[in-house]
Amino acid sequence: MATNELLESTARAMVAPGKGILAIDETAGTCTKRFDECRITSTPASRGAYRELLLTAPGLGDYISGAILVDETFRQTASDGRSMIDVARGAGILPGIKVDTGARPLAGAPEETITEGLDHLRERLKEYQQMGAAFTKWRAVIKIGPGLPTLRCIAANAHALGRYAALVQESGLVPIVEPELLMSGSHDIDLCQEATEEVLRAVFAELATQHVLLEGIVLKPNMVTPGAGAPEQASAAQIADATLATLRRCVPAAVPGIAFLSGGQTGEEACERLSLMAGLDDLPWQLTFSFGRALQYPALGTWSGSPDNAPAAQADLLHRARMSSLARCGSYTVQAERALA
Repeated sequence: MATNELLESTARAMVAPGKGILAIDETAGTCTKRFDECRITSTPASRGAYRELLLTAPGLGDYISGAILVDETFRQTASDGRSMIDVARGAGILPGIKVDTGARPLAGAPEETITEGLDHLRERLKEYQQMGAAFTKWRAVIKIGPGLPTLRCIAANAHALGRYAALVQESGLVPIVEPELLMSGSHDIDLCQEATEEVLRAVFAELATQHVLLEGIVLKPNMVTPGAGAPEQASAAQIADATLATLRRCVPAAVPGIAFLSGGQTGEEACERLSLMAGLDDLPWQLTFSFGRALQYPALGTWSGSPDNAPAAQADLLHRARMSSLARCGSYTVQAERALA
């Protein structure tokens, strides 16, 4: 299969009807913070056990098309001797890998960040491809605030995303392009929409400059929401309307799918908002989810590090995955959430 055909086929599989992407790509430091909240000792072994628990939940592949992993998990072995990559593929889930190395302060702009990891990325991608990766992820982190984001921050992160995506496609893998405007702050929904549109326009301009095949990417954006500390919050319908207006203005129809990040929303909030958008029949792209906390954290609390709690934790994950699948099909309701809990 030609490279372009492979990229397009993989991207379509990642946004297949009824399915979404599970993000379990927290770094060791971030995962440790989550474990600390549940009084779980964080070690490579305990992190591996938790992620194995998630990937082996019975029937997870009915709702999940792909799982984003970190390098640590990518190299680990499950309790039955299989690699974590084989565990994912055995469940019908495409394995992906986070390849950025995190956000660092942007020079001369300490309130803003630039995501790093381009150095030696071609060599790392070759190794991940040989190990069995199907796709990758790179996250740009952009803050909204007084005078923020600046044009310098937007341009730097868009350029990095473009170079990343070109290198990934060169290696035969599909890049998830994730420009995230953070929910933290007190900005209103109008400011979020304005900033999100500015960022998305810059990102797609850079993707074009880098000759990235749009049919072979998946976009992972934030929804357009007020900041978590905004005096006035918005309804699910207002968020859905603002988000769709932004996407229609900024995202080319050639992109096969848009997989929203949850970005601090609860599972219920993210599902309600996604369902209002995904239920429309006049959209040029598939709308789906690539949730982290909104999918897995109920399971983390239930598990709490005890193997005896694994079945109940997997049930929690499967419930959230099923609810997210309903949302991705435009069929999620609060009543369904309660009835199927």
